[in-house]
Amino acid sequence: MAPLRVRFAPSPTGYLHVGGARTALFNWLLARRTRGTFVLRIEDTDMERSSDAMVQGILDGMTWLGLTWGEGPQVGGPHAPYFQSQRLDRYRIVAAQLVASGHAYYDYRTAAPKAKTADGEETPETFGPKSYEDTSVTLSADEVAAREAAGMPRAIRFRVPSEGRTVFPDAVHGEIGFDNAGLEDFVILRSDGYPTYHLSVVVDDMDMQITQVIRGDDHISNTPKQVLLYEALGVPVPGFAHVPLILGPDKKRLSKRHGATSVMEYSAQGIVPEAMVNFLALLGWSPGTDQELFSAAELVERFDLEGISGGNAVFNPEKLEWMNNQHIMVLPDDALIAQARPWLVEAGLWRDAYDGDARPWLVRALGLLRPRAKRLGDIPEGLGPIVRPVTFDPAAAAKHLTTEMAPHLETLADRLADLSTFDAPSIEEVVRGTAEAGGVKAGAFMQAVRVSLVGRTVSPGLFETIELLGHDESLARIRAGARQAQPA
Repeated sequence: MAPLRVRFAPSPTGYLHVGGARTALFNWLLARRTRGTFVLRIEDTDMERSSDAMVQGILDGMTWLGLTWGEGPQVGGPHAPYFQSQRLDRYRIVAAQLVASGHAYYDYRTAAPKAKTADGEETPETFGPKSYEDTSVTLSADEVAAREAAGMPRAIRFRVPSEGRTVFPDAVHGEIGFDNAGLEDFVILRSDGYPTYHLSVVVDDMDMQITQVIRGDDHISNTPKQVLLYEALGVPVPGFAHVPLILGPDKKRLSKRHGATSVMEYSAQGIVPEAMVNFLALLGWSPGTDQELFSAAELVERFDLEGISGGNAVFNPEKLEWMNNQHIMVLPDDALIAQARPWLVEAGLWRDAYDGDARPWLVRALGLLRPRAKRLGDIPEGLGPIVRPVTFDPAAAAKHLTTEMAPHLETLADRLADLSTFDAPSIEEVVRGTAEAGGVKAGAFMQAVRVSLVGRTVSPGLFETIELLGHDESLARIRAGARQAQPA
């Protein structure tokens, strides 16, 4: 595949949401796959709703996902600036060129409103039957000059051909066509001098030499107008791939009513970026096999536009949580420690020694905790009872630390004290042997041992936990559990 130039162009009227992140990911994957360039630009012409905090939130979300950009904010590039608010003069120049070439005209009627959807996208302006009264199409040159000299407010409107069809190939949906008669003469520059989405996106893509546009299905209705603009400007039309929308479990468009929509909210919930990238990639794209778990490198190797489905994708939180656990299971030790560290610090469990002599012990502990960790927050939840003094759950102690079990716990401590090899297989043999010799059920006895060790009925593997705690600490806890015993 030839190197492609693709872009992600979010509006900083909100943080990086799931749908935008999926679009960014698809563009990033295609750029990496073709050894092309991934451009990030910020569509911040809605000055009332845009903010620096939102811009930073978008950059933070992209960085957390690992979606590095080759051109754009913070890194620059040959087509700077990458903020639309810094490119206003360029849009005005192109709009004037389109007027001069006869493809656009001045409209002195009421200027088009700044219509916005809930996501901040401009809605197509609707003006009914085409009429050129009070526009530069029907006014004489002198009348236009007089109005311009007087500074009369006017918009610039693109003149859509009255006949024919505007057709473009779509990598997802196949050929798509629109009758020109059904397209209004749309505004490209408002009377306040600000461009509409149609003009700014085309000028940016033209200037930044974008060769492939991947964006949501909700932009399909915008595409014929933009194709007409490309053609009027005499530049190549990029390829298009409109990807399906993301729906919530109720099959309605994903929104805040379904829970978190910002990707950084998922970071705060303990989702690791490797899992989020994997999960987002499979929202509307398929590798053509049953494989579900991918690293970013594997996604780059496998991704293509042909794998994108035309049907809407459903966001399944349970699937994300399962996938998160799968990635936690295989993360390299240092990577998992780095991602878990803030959670351990917040829980008061981080020790400076984990960066030194105690690091091998922490690696072993994480090895026991990984299988149960659906989110990063589960790691301090599991580690706390191991590294802190035991606090007995009253219900667990009352049920399992009975006077019947107390002597068997004491016997176990004595037998473990005599072990020459203190490892999980040897420990298991002693625990099961003690239960058998004492005439108690192994399952019930092991729960009593578990509650003695961590104060509750849930822990990593019992025998591995004893080995991890070590000889002295394990025996002390088991004997403390025996002393805790009370009548059943």
